[in-house]
Amino acid sequence: MVFSASQILMQLGGNQFIAMTGAKNFVKDDKNSRIWFRIGRSIHGINLVQITYDEGADLYDMEFIRASIRNGEMKRVVVSSVKGVFFDQLQEQFTEHTGLYTHL
Repeated sequence: MVFSASQILMQLGGNQFIAMTGAKNFVKDDKNSRIWFRIGRSIHGINLVQITYDEGADLYDMEFIRASIRNGEMKRVVVSSVKGVFFDQLQEQFTEHTGLYTHL
């Protein structure tokens, strides 16, 4: 499969995912097969998610980040991460690490 940010969004649940999680500000990095997006505040303080696609293994790596800007500097703290996620496990891993549900 070729990297596609829209494909990842559909695997997460599409518009229902956006509505349930408050996901916004999607940034696509084709060169590194990666997307980032902000989410509504989770119970763990996570507000930024990064998903990287490993084309060779056809798996995803996910990072759950607490990002803040203070004095004009962005501070990023990786709260948790998971590697080797199958496409059908993206929603489950997202909920497990953020506490936010991806669908009703």
